[in-house]
Amino acid sequence: MAPQPDKFESDVTLPKQASVVVIGGGIIGVSAALELAERGIDVVLCEKGIIAGEQSSRNWGWCRQMGRDPREIPLILESMKAWRGMNERIGAESGYRECGILYLCHNDADVAAKTHWLDNHARPYQLSSHMISGEKAAEMLPGGTVNWKGALYTPNDGRAEPQKAAPAIAAAARANGAKIFTQCAVRGVETSAGRISGVVTEKGTIACDAVVMAGGAWSRRFCGNAGVDLLQLWTINSVLRTQPIDAGLEHSASGNRFGVRKRLDGGYTLAHNHYSVVDIEPDSFRQLRAFLPAFAAERKDLKLRIGQGFIDAARMARQWQLDEVSPFEQVRVLDPEPVHWVLDDAVAGLKQDYPAFQNMVEAERWAGCIDVTPDAVPVISEVEKMPGFFLSTGFSGHGFGLGPGAGKLTAELVVGATPCVDPTPFRYSRMIDGTKLELIT
Repeated sequence: MAPQPDKFESDVTLPKQASVVVIGGGIIGVSAALELAERGIDVVLCEKGIIAGEQSSRNWGWCRQMGRDPREIPLILESMKAWRGMNERIGAESGYRECGILYLCHNDADVAAKTHWLDNHARPYQLSSHMISGEKAAEMLPGGTVNWKGALYTPNDGRAEPQKAAPAIAAAARANGAKIFTQCAVRGVETSAGRISGVVTEKGTIACDAVVMAGGAWSRRFCGNAGVDLLQLWTINSVLRTQPIDAGLEHSASGNRFGVRKRLDGGYTLAHNHYSVVDIEPDSFRQLRAFLPAFAAERKDLKLRIGQGFIDAARMARQWQLDEVSPFEQVRVLDPEPVHWVLDDAVAGLKQDYPAFQNMVEAERWAGCIDVTPDAVPVISEVEKMPGFFLSTGFSGHGFGLGPGAGKLTAELVVGATPCVDPTPFRYSRMIDGTKLELIT
């Protein structure tokens, strides 16, 4: 059963023109639309399904600075500023609360790894992250059975509600003048003299000067039909939520096999803190060279499988004409089955380490498709060979926390404003110019 994001009603009459069209109604797309609308830009957002129908409503809900790739840290700092003022800004409940997050250390190797990140990546940015003792961790997360070696703790990290945030931000964008359409797939872009001149949707054409592609896991397929080679694969992440329970954990935490956070409704969101499943598909082979270093580095945590996902992907069109039904109309929402053995292992780990969860009642399980790049860093960039075509995608499981900051940076690039952070690490050109794409830990 997929989680149900808050309802959002579509606008009705598709305009003939706009300054900017945003493709995708997830956290990135709605954040970019809000930023553009607040700047007085005539912006239209088109979503093939519903607002937050895919990964933006299916993620853990963590808003964290901790453990970030150093290339993302300036962007998450911008994003956290936005999250802290989000409810006031949009006049609605995003679910954001500053709760603090702990990365629990089970052994000396864990302590060394967390200390390495702290010394090499956190300190240059003066993050509030710091190491605490096992005793302090046990005090902050009471009722545990494990003698933790210590923990990496960031007191001003937070959490928000994925089913609430993107719909509430979309409503704020509309209140500021954006037009937002659901069940309205964009089939492709049109160009004039090499520049973006419009988009073709299933409901008609919109003339525009710029397009933001914020389509998450669909971005590579869309870009490929437009002649833009975007390196991107999917991973499947499984999540569950519990009924309200008095378990005593107010801080979010990642432990031996679990990641857990308290929800506004009094329940908890739970996932495995290591395992993700990768469906082998035709694109896996097409991009093998680019992704092989990442597969090798993460081989213990990535579980490869081949099955129906391969067949489904192989059947889906890679090229289509703009007067034809597109894949985005054939599959409105990616809704993979949760991988139950992964969740069962997370539940067992949580119950073993925190017995207060022994009697927890599961409310639902779901899974989402995470769009990943070879270096696990997003692409937030104009495509140089197609002026006016901007990408904001490939967030590699980090998009919810980064969403408001990414939306701000995207809008600044579109309007030509001074960017809030250096956009160089997020440039599209790194995927085609021979740059070594590598993970940084």
